[in-house]
Amino acid sequence: MMNLKSSACRFALAIGFAMALPAAAVAQDYPSKPIHLVVGYTPGGTTDIIARIIGARLSETLHQPVIVENRGGAGGNIGADLVAKAAPDGYTLLMGTAGTMAVNPWIYKKLPFDTVRDFAPISLVATLPNLMVVSPNVPAKTVQEFVAWAKSRPGKVFFASSGVGNTPHMTAELFNQTTGLKMVHVPYKGSGPALSDLMAGTGVQVMFDNMPSAIGQARAGNVRAIAVTSSKRVESAPDIPTVAESGYPGFEVVTWFGLFAPAGTPPAIVERLNQQVAEAVHNPETRKRLADLGAEPTSNSPSQYAALVKTERDTWGKVVRSANIQGF
Repeated sequence: MMNLKSSACRFALAIGFAMALPAAAVAQDYPSKPIHLVVGYTPGGTTDIIARIIGARLSETLHQPVIVENRGGAGGNIGADLVAKAAPDGYTLLMGTAGTMAVNPWIYKKLPFDTVRDFAPISLVATLPNLMVVSPNVPAKTVQEFVAWAKSRPGKVFFASSGVGNTPHMTAELFNQTTGLKMVHVPYKGSGPALSDLMAGTGVQVMFDNMPSAIGQARAGNVRAIAVTSSKRVESAPDIPTVAESGYPGFEVVTWFGLFAPAGTPPAIVERLNQQVAEAVHNPETRKRLADLGAEPTSNSPSQYAALVKTERDTWGKVVRSANIQGF
C-alpha cells in the first residue's frame, strides 16, 4: 500500500524543484541583451557621471552593453517613473538618488509611483557629501564665522540650490534648523547656474552643493569651501573641515546613489546584479574614479538597501515638515 504522507512529501519536493529550475535558468541566462540604465537627470551631473563609471564596469563583467539613458525632469521623477513601469526582467534599471527616492515622496503630492512598493533595491554604489561653499564677497572663512555673519543680517542671506527637494536644498534646510538661521531659499535649474550666481555674488551668498560639482570651482578660487557635510573629512580634500567638527556635532548629510530594478524582478537577477555591483565598486580603477569625485564607493545587500531607503524617507520627511516646504 502506498504511503500517502511520504508520497505527498516527494510530490512537494518535486514541485519545489521544478519551480526553482526556471529561476536558476533565468539567472544563468541573464543578461542576454543590452541593459538600459536610466538616469533621471541631465548629462554631466553627478548622478550621470557615477552611472557612466559603474555602467562601464558592469558592461565588462556582465559581457553586455550597459546603456545610460538620461531622462531628466521633475527632480528625477520622470526617469524613476519610466523604470517603475518597465518590464521586471532586469533590462531596465534606475540609478536612484537620495533626492528622488527619499525626499520626493514628501515634496511631490501626486507621485505616479511609490519609491518603496514599486522598486526592487539592488545595491548602493556610492555616497558623497555636500560641500558648503560661499561667495568670494562673504567674509566668513569658517562655519562659525558664517553663522555669526548670517545672524547679523536677518532676512538678507540667501542660499542657492540646484532645485527644490534635492539634497543641496535639504542640506541647507537642515543647516537652518541646526544653527537657528533663517536663510532664504533660491532654487535654480541645476547647479551650474546656481554656482555662476554664487561666484558672481549675484543674489545668493552660500550653497551646499554635491562635492563633484563644486570642488573644481573651490580649487580654482571662484568660491570658498568652508565645510563638508560628511561625518569625517574627505580623503581627496583633507584640508576642508566637516560641519560637525566646526561646532555642530552630529550634523551629517551624505547623498547616496544606487541601483534599482522594477518591483517583481526575479530575486535571482537582483542577486546577480548585487554581486556584480559589489565587484565593480571594489575594482581599483573604478574606486579611484569615484574617489577622485569625492565619492566613497560602497555596496550593500538588497535588504540593507531597502532599509536605508525607508530610514532616509522618514528622516527627510521630518525635515520637510519642520521647514514647511510646500509640495508640488
